[in-house]
Amino acid sequence: MSTEEPAPDTAMEAEFDTVAAWTEQAIADLGHDHAVPAACRGSGSPGDLAWLARGLDLRGDARFLDAGAGLGGPAAWLVDHLEGRWTGRPLLTEPMVHAARSARRLFGFPTVAAVSEALPLPSGSVDVAWSLGVLCVTPSRPRMLGELRRVLVAGGRLGLLVLEQGDRPLPEQPEGNDFPTHDALAVQLADAGFRVDDEVDAARLPGSPAGWDERADRVAEHVRRHHGDHPAHRQADEQGRIMGRLMGERLVTTQLMLATAV
Repeated sequence: MSTEEPAPDTAMEAEFDTVAAWTEQAIADLGHDHAVPAACRGSGSPGDLAWLARGLDLRGDARFLDAGAGLGGPAAWLVDHLEGRWTGRPLLTEPMVHAARSARRLFGFPTVAAVSEALPLPSGSVDVAWSLGVLCVTPSRPRMLGELRRVLVAGGRLGLLVLEQGDRPLPEQPEGNDFPTHDALAVQLADAGFRVDDEVDAARLPGSPAGWDERADRVAEHVRRHHGDHPAHRQADEQGRIMGRLMGERLVTTQLMLATAV
């Protein structure tokens, strides 16, 4: 693709929208067995998702929301993982239009293009929800947490994957990211009406099964081969390099949390 095409307005759009559309095409070229691993990249490994799934305990026809669902890979993983135990159908919300459309086409789930700070759902209409890697990119964590509490029934369960900042100042900050500290997030969850029941550092959980990372890597390489000279790809690549450095030095860590709407 020509480098003369305009770049997205923000690095967030490059990373979560433009590259999402390219990822959908790469999956079409490489095969649908690449879809879930590629669409989960950046939103949790199977070990992360399994830990959350155990705590959320979805059963029967419970109503489930994935808020900020990206390409829908985690929701697709969940449906497969809970086959025969949970008969419901996930509802996905995703603010980036290309990503929302790609998620619907890839996995066939009901998907709405909407920000997590203003969910287009009635109050008390969801039994279980998760939001993976979204709280560090929302412009208003309290408002997003308030919306999640609004749409959940009392006693409803919430799973979170959160990129948290430690005590040390960051030498660099990826554009559009605002990492909460553990203590600040705990206060915001309580203020929104959630009780934290369990949490774990994702680094303590098992790695991905054989072939998972290889399929995701093949999709990423296909996108790079076809679009690597595009400004959007360069923006997303730089975001990824900054995140890699911060997480490699554990200045930012991946934390998983389970909470109950009280």
